[in-house]
Amino acid sequence: MAIKVGDKLPEAKFRVMTPEGPVVKSTDDVFKGKKVALFAVPGAYTGTCHKMHMPSIFLNAYAIKDKGVDTIAVTSVNDAFVMNAWKKDTDLRDEATFLADGNAEFAKAIGLDLDASGNGLGIRSHRYSMLVDDGVVKTLNLEPNPGKVEVSGGDTLLGQL
Repeated sequence: MAIKVGDKLPEAKFRVMTPEGPVVKSTDDVFKGKKVALFAVPGAYTGTCHKMHMPSIFLNAYAIKDKGVDTIAVTSVNDAFVMNAWKKDTDLRDEATFLADGNAEFAKAIGLDLDASGNGLGIRSHRYSMLVDDGVVKTLNLEPNPGKVEVSGGDTLLGQL
């Protein structure tokens, strides 16, 4: 069953790149005691994710943080090395934490995994944005079509803050 507004995020692990290499971060490490704007995409560098979703996040990053958000996070079912390269290519002002969900552990734990095998992508995450306050989902914007950014972009989440 998919997570919904009012639910607490389940325990899961991400990998985040540091200067020393990838480190494991739990959902508590990322969300406990913080207000987090979480954006999930099906895949780093894929057309819609790279050209539409990411710009919508970073064009609104300052305004999102001005509304009291502590952390902007981006997650995808990619490894930490790919996510780190993508961060370098898209997050020019170092405004977000990129959370690698390489085995789709988090996507599966919240029931928002997507079988994109038909497109050669395997198991991925649905596209969504979510406001999480101290580990509890306050807002969830699930994109009905993973190839579009109509309800999950940074502008939509900013308007909900």
